Amino acid sequence: MGYQQEIERRKTFAIISHPDAGKTTLTEKLLLFGGAIQTAGAVKSNKIKKHATSDFMEIEKQRGISVATSVMTFEYNGFLINLLDTPGHKDFAEDTYRTLTAVDSVVLVVDSVNGVEEQTRRLMEVCRMRDTPVIVFINKMDRDGKNRFDLLEEIEKELNIALHPMTWPINSGKDFKGVYNLAEKNLLLFTAGTKADDEDAIHLNDLGDEFIDMKIGERDANQLREDVELIEAVHGNLNVSEYLAGKVAPVFFGSAVNNFGVQEMLNTFIQIAPTPKQRETSTGAVSPNDDKFSGFVFKIHANLDPRHRDRIAFLRVCSGKFERNKYYHHVRLDKDIRFSNPYSFLARSKDVIEDAYPGDVVGLFDTGNFKIGDTLTEGDNFYFLGIPTFSPEIFKELVNKDPMKAKQLEKGIQQLTDEGVAQLFTQFGGTKKIIGCVGDLQFEVIQYRLLQEYGASVEFRPLPFYKACWLTSKDSKKLEDFLRFKQQNTAEDKDGQPVYLAQSEWFLNTEITNNPDITFHFTSEVHK
Repeated sequence: MGYQQEIERRKTFAIISHPDAGKTTLTEKLLLFGGAIQTAGAVKSNKIKKHATSDFMEIEKQRGISVATSVMTFEYNGFLINLLDTPGHKDFAEDTYRTLTAVDSVVLVVDSVNGVEEQTRRLMEVCRMRDTPVIVFINKMDRDGKNRFDLLEEIEKELNIALHPMTWPINSGKDFKGVYNLAEKNLLLFTAGTKADDEDAIHLNDLGDEFIDMKIGERDANQLREDVELIEAVHGNLNVSEYLAGKVAPVFFGSAVNNFGVQEMLNTFIQIAPTPKQRETSTGAVSPNDDKFSGFVFKIHANLDPRHRDRIAFLRVCSGKFERNKYYHHVRLDKDIRFSNPYSFLARSKDVIEDAYPGDVVGLFDTGNFKIGDTLTEGDNFYFLGIPTFSPEIFKELVNKDPMKAKQLEKGIQQLTDEGVAQLFTQFGGTKKIIGCVGDLQFEVIQYRLLQEYGASVEFRPLPFYKACWLTSKDSKKLEDFLRFKQQNTAEDKDGQPVYLAQSEWFLNTEITNNPDITFHFTSEVHK
């Protein structure tokens, strides 16, 4: 198959949602359709090999949550699909934010019972930063939830995106009878506990057909006719270019746990979801069609397999062809590196690959060369933009409980913060190490992994900071003076960039007003 054809058949996307919306279940059903797993329940029960699921760490198994992004690759109808399953828990949101830089589109799962939740809003804000195309899957229609029209209105209002229904539900909860496919003009009837697929769809020439009354009852058939007439009058046909621009989100209704309504979404996804897109770099846009290889690291995970103490960097291929055993240029370190065992991640196995194309995610064994945001090229010196670090929300001082293990602690905290588990700040004028996280659970993970993987015992002391802001200024003297006067509230991040640690929103606004020559940034680009 030619290079261009390889690009055209790739679709790389992330599934995002609030915790418990059904993301892992939907992931599993997609893998079932792709033949990547054979049995339902394999993702949750870890029947797939550990490295193919997101629950490979002991702490994840104990708590029953996912705290790291999984990469799974499968084929469906001639397309090669790279699916990135993300943590739903808000304490690990930053891993999800960065994963969104490595995908070309997103499937957002919304729970029909709870509607839009806080985490959903934050994830959509990140999607909007890049105009990422979004498909919405409204899950759990077999449970008593919100009115379908109210739900659409809530999603549009809360997430600030226009919706376009592609399927439409017939009732919900115990009265849920199925969905009508507005584009295909067919009816898929629901029976709890049974799998429905394309072959079960009832094709209709006309919604006026009395056959529908027989199947779902006269009252529900008339309601469906009314709903569809209204929807078609308001929405018409889907404008695919508006979807690709991130302005309109196609909507599907279903029940992932019953594998209902999932295939309709998957079939539409492979038709309309974008193939690998061009990416902005420090020297201009890079197209997937460019001959020379380039890619960036969006995730690092240490000790993926505890027996081997390995560290894997997840690289998104952006242009050219990645080849095993070929030397590539590490831009930040200004040195050439080759990879003898690059991996692709399939749900059944982790396989050594010979090559990879734009859109693919490659796992690279890392001996400590990589940080998040690092760029590999075929010789050119540029880096990819738009891989942000977000301001943490909780700050704690890192205290070493065993001075004899200072070296192990230093190595451990450097590696864990390279992974993006948390952010490390060192106070100006001192050696106090400050860890910034999005949620408390991250501190537990850090403490646990430092002890288990590096033998370092630590505790955390809360600090009274509200937000971290990265500082830049065209007047270096004013920035130096500010850092000197505000020594108690300033630090540098692990890349040496100056940071202001605000005690409250009032303090932050006061400093912004009093220092017009200094810019306060709430995100940092991770390319430095």
